Amino acid sequence: MFKKKWTVLLLTLCLALIAAGCGSSGGNSGAAGGSGESGSSGSEGDKVTLNFMHLWPAGVSAGQNRIVNQIIEEYQKENSHVVIKQEVLDNEQYKNKLKVLSASNELPDVGVTWAAGFLTPYVEGNLFAPVDDLLSGELNGKFVAGTTEAYAIDGKTYALPLEFNIAPVYYNKAIFEQYGLEIPQTYEEFKSIVKTLSDNGIAPVALGNKDRWTGSLWYMYLADRIGGQESLAEAITGAGSFKDDALVQAAAEVQSLVDSNAFVKGYNGLSNEEAKSEFLNGKAAMYMMGTWELPNFTTNEDIPQEFRDSVGFFKFPTVDGGKGNVDSWVGGPGVGLFIAENSAVKEEAKKFVEYFVTKWGEQSVTGAGVIPATKVDTASLELPQLYIDLFNEMNQASSITLFADVQMEAGAAETHLNMIQALFGKAVTPEKFAEEHDAAISKGN
Repeated sequence: MFKKKWTVLLLTLCLALIAAGCGSSGGNSGAAGGSGESGSSGSEGDKVTLNFMHLWPAGVSAGQNRIVNQIIEEYQKENSHVVIKQEVLDNEQYKNKLKVLSASNELPDVGVTWAAGFLTPYVEGNLFAPVDDLLSGELNGKFVAGTTEAYAIDGKTYALPLEFNIAPVYYNKAIFEQYGLEIPQTYEEFKSIVKTLSDNGIAPVALGNKDRWTGSLWYMYLADRIGGQESLAEAITGAGSFKDDALVQAAAEVQSLVDSNAFVKGYNGLSNEEAKSEFLNGKAAMYMMGTWELPNFTTNEDIPQEFRDSVGFFKFPTVDGGKGNVDSWVGGPGVGLFIAENSAVKEEAKKFVEYFVTKWGEQSVTGAGVIPATKVDTASLELPQLYIDLFNEMNQASSITLFADVQMEAGAAETHLNMIQALFGKAVTPEKFAEEHDAAISKGN
């Protein structure tokens, strides 16, 4: 099973990134000429219609959306017999619709998925087609080591990765300068920053924990910094326990942050997009999120240049007495593309996915500031400093722990997310939080 090999693969990945020479330095959008709603796929006369469902709306993912449309337009020009219809949803809407469509086995021909545990029920339900034939073709050797393995189950690969991500804490330099704040090197310094901002009526952290996985990032970093990467990784796989004293302490520290007014008001009822708006509008000083947000802080011209210039980042700081390494990150392969097993146009869908992944590589770097899962030599590219700095941090990572809810099997992941929201809402104790996790993971193993 992939998740038991993740630590080894990550070490390979970090080395491969360096060796590859890379580290030198909502709304619906229709198909090009399409309606924006997915319809019936298949052939009509000489025409082939492909349905493609993804999560890059023009409003909140402008760079990615532009690249998707550009790739589709190019593909249709080169393959005049193909019409690609898009259905575009934001993150949470997408996940919900994917569940609904899978229940009736009516998935789009091509869609977006996450790795590891998220992938498992779709594979077990025979909903995703294996794509190993694509990995032995034109795409052979094109992926960063350790990324395609994230989508492999029982020796077969069921999606092709597009992104690789780590999760820094972004911060507003202007706000920090206004209050004489510096990047925290220790967790105590971070808590001091939270107090200064809160005392001055500024929301320290933008958090939209209605989506739950957002709060999981905070817990994971605290668990990593206090207990060390291995303790957290073993608890997630069931080889260890969330009752480990350090992991219980991490849960307690989450509630300590809540008590210190670290998070924007109403955080447990805000979506990630709503919370992000608080950061983009200068109402919150910090925002922890994956590097998929880089385009909004570098290339997205819909966001004022003054704000983009004011965004910096820092690593989650070390905790006094903790076992964690400051170069240990939460992250991993981002989304990938799947092909529906029951697609009426499966071979054409495979050709499109192969084309899309190939084109996405460099275009996603230069056009959106995304860190791709395919090997791209960034040495010759002119890139924003924020992108370069984070890319270099990824190359220097001591370890990268895959997002907990993605690693876990579906039932355990749902328990984890519910417990995260309950923990932030102070509806459970740290001890109960740990107990529920162990029970859910044990049941799934």
